[in-house]
Order: sequence, then structure tokens, then C-alpha cells
Amino acid sequence: MTTVIEVPEAEPGVVAPRSKSKGGGGLGRYIVIRFFLIIPTVFILVTLVFFLMRVIGDPITAAQGGRLPPDVLAQRIHDAGYDRPVLVQYFEYLGQLITGNFGTTITDRRPVVEVLTTFGAATLELSINALIVALAVGIPFGLIAAQHRDKTPDAFLRFFAILCYATPVFFSGLLLKLTFSVWLGWLPVAGRASTRTELTMSSLAAPSGIYWLDAIRSGNFTALGDVVSHAVLPAIALGLLTAGVFLRLVRTNVIGTLGKDYIEAGRSRGVSEFRLVTKHAYKPALIPIITVMGLQIALMLGGAILTETTFEWKGLGYQLVQYLNARDFVAVQGIVVLLAIIVAVTNFIVDIIAALIDPRVRY
Repeated sequence: MTTVIEVPEAEPGVVAPRSKSKGGGGLGRYIVIRFFLIIPTVFILVTLVFFLMRVIGDPITAAQGGRLPPDVLAQRIHDAGYDRPVLVQYFEYLGQLITGNFGTTITDRRPVVEVLTTFGAATLELSINALIVALAVGIPFGLIAAQHRDKTPDAFLRFFAILCYATPVFFSGLLLKLTFSVWLGWLPVAGRASTRTELTMSSLAAPSGIYWLDAIRSGNFTALGDVVSHAVLPAIALGLLTAGVFLRLVRTNVIGTLGKDYIEAGRSRGVSEFRLVTKHAYKPALIPIITVMGLQIALMLGGAILTETTFEWKGLGYQLVQYLNARDFVAVQGIVVLLAIIVAVTNFIVDIIAALIDPRVRY
């Protein structure tokens, strides 16, 4: 017996709901949401930094207390406005940040923005160099470890990865300096470049502050060789810290991908294991690296402070230590706020790249 199901007709004036369009602006909506999340993130970080810096009292007393007569110290505090209520100072500071004013350092009376632009390029250069090392070491070694799973190369590389991210940056930096600079004499022991090269870079028209980029732009390959030789050890010391994380991520995800049906189908057709790993399995393994890269940038900036101090690489990390020793908390506050903004913006960029590669991230 056949059962007939009657479908009720739509009432006049009632429009049937349309099916949801696939992809309908998912990426655009995702980008907008992620962008607006930067604002509360930076706001919270700025607020935390401001009030933590105020726990020790006003910055002028912290930097100059005991060095100036009490009346002179009180006058400077009043002129700077640090004798007003903390909330008043806080809202005034937020207003200054919106206009791009990070204040003036107490020890050398320089605008903090000038400090950031002068030394920020050096930290950016070091971070780029370290990221190149991390990717160049982590991805190939991760593929090798996955290809030789549970064999001697895999065991050795897993131990190497643990050693990389468990060794403090300052300790690995000292070992590299002792080996390649002191014992072998192959590479410079410290600095970003020789004095002659630094003078050459500073005399260029509109320099970027990134020495190897300025050397390439000017066609000065002698200076480029000098800059690269100075950059090798700091880049390795900082890059290996992140390379260990990348190696383990690539290994784990490639092993997971090698168990997929399409990989088994390739094996059944006689495709070599090397081709399966390098041509088919490695691309999905890159997505976690891109996702985690935003978090690793924060780790890398923290490691840059120790790396710059170890190698006398005069960037923001090196200057941060100098201002901390001088108890110049206006400068410290400005540097920390900038680093927080860099981390927030970097995570935003990484999220967008991940969403472009893997559409599932958008939903």
C-alpha cells in the first residue's frame, strides 16, 4: 500500500528560507572579527603594563631617587604629573598612546618613539634571521623523522628537538661563541657588524635599519658578508629554540597524514615513501606550524632579549635590559607595550594566513 504525503502549499506572502550559501563571506567576516579582537587584547596588555609599572611608585623616584635633593625631585615629579591620581595618569597615558606618544625616557631624555624606531629594526632583523633558521631546520628534519619513524634517525632527531627547546638561549649562545668564535675563530664574537660597516649603513640615504637588506639595496656585498657573519650565531641560538617545536609538529602531523586513505592508495600503486612524504604528506603538516607560529613569535621576542644581551646585539631587548638596570620605567613601559602590540598583530596575520590555507579555520 502506497502512502501519499501531502506537502502543504506555502501561504501567500511567505518566502521560503533559502539554503545557506557555502562560503558566503566566511573569510571576510572572520578577518573583521579577528581584527577587532586586537583592540581589547592590546588594551588589556597596556593596562596591565601601566599598573604593574606603577606598583613601584612614580618612575622619576625609581630612576632618580637618592641622586637628587628632595626639593628638586619633588619638582620634577610635579612637572611630569606623577603626583596626580593614578587613574588620571592612566587615562592621560591612553590618550597619548592613541596619538602615538609613548612618553620621554628619564635617563637620556629621548622620545620613546625614537628609541623604538632606532632599535626596533635590529630586533626585527634578528627575529627574521632566527625564523629562517627555525624553518630551515625544523621542517626538513621533521620530514626525515616522520619518514624514518621509530628508527635511529627518528630517535636522534627527537632527542635533538628536545635539546633545542629545553636549552636556555643564553647558554646555547655562550656555547656557540666559545666554539665558533673563541676556539675556531670562524665568526665574530658579538655585535651586528664591524665598526666600518655600521658607519657605512648609517650613511645610506633612508636606511631601513635592517643591515642585510640595506647592504643588498646599496650593492655593497663586502658589507653584506660582514653583516651575515655577525648574524649567524645569534640567529642559530634563537632559531634553534623554535626549530625544536617545528620539528616535533611536522613529525607528528606527517605521521598522522601518512595513515590517510589517499596515502595508502599511493603506496598500493607503488609510489615511493620519499615521494609520499615530500609531495603529499608535508603540506597538511605545515598548517599547524603556521597556526603555532603566532605563539612562537612571542617566545622568540622573549628569547631575543637574552640573545641580544648575550651577543651585544643592540636591539630592543638589549636596550630593555639597559633601561631596567637604570630603572627607567617610562622607557621599559614603552618597549613592553610595543612588543605586546607586535605579538597581537602577528597573531592576527598568522590567523589570516591559516584561514586562507585551511578554510575550516574560519568557522
